[in-house]
Amino acid sequence: MAGHSKWANIQHRKGRQDAARSKLFSKLAKEITVAAKMGDPDPDKNPRLRLAVKAGKSQSMPKDVIDRAIKKAIGGDAENYDEIRYEGYGPNGIAIIVETLTDNVNRTASNVRSYFTKHGGNLGTTGSVSFMFDRVGEITYKAEAGDADTVMMAAIEAGAEDVESDDEGHWIYCPMEDLSEVSEALEKELGEAEEAKLIWKPQTRTDVDLETAQKLMKLIDTLEDDDDVQNVTANFDVPEEVAAQL
Repeated sequence: MAGHSKWANIQHRKGRQDAARSKLFSKLAKEITVAAKMGDPDPDKNPRLRLAVKAGKSQSMPKDVIDRAIKKAIGGDAENYDEIRYEGYGPNGIAIIVETLTDNVNRTASNVRSYFTKHGGNLGTTGSVSFMFDRVGEITYKAEAGDADTVMMAAIEAGAEDVESDDEGHWIYCPMEDLSEVSEALEKELGEAEEAKLIWKPQTRTDVDLETAQKLMKLIDTLEDDDDVQNVTANFDVPEEVAAQL
């Protein structure tokens, strides 16, 4: 068990601050619609949709917006989206994975490539950096859920593989195929999670200096601002003294 990544904590707080933005709701709604269209429109019978709905609720997404996104898939008038993953390197060789849902692959590829180039990085081929990450389930709880030992024991009982805890919360990791099962087991012990999702977890993280951190933040912010981009993951961390300056 270890403390969570300082950079991940900054991102987590930023996500909460951005919760009111219509852009975020639009991206969450897109994932809900795609999940409902690809599987059963009932969240209880569709693990991906269940996680998408949970993600929406964790960002205070109104119930009527969630229901509308599901009905859009049922009605057959939803756009067709391709799931495309882009991989590349940011400033100082930091590995970055960009997950997208797009109705125009050429547009998205061109945009993502230009963002990397503009901010001192370069786009690679599929598989060029993903080998440095593990695809796992991540379940997030606030610090109030319990102390580190209590959460660790509950996570082990639920079938999780690892836990990272600090003053801000607990992050529980499990095999990607077990996410729904582990999440449900934890809910019985710790209550409803703040978030449960599939992520690309860096196998190792590289500490960066202030200048590199600022460049990476600009690149990641630009990527996340694109309507086609759903998630951005990178394998760096920000030391405490640098985080304080940010």
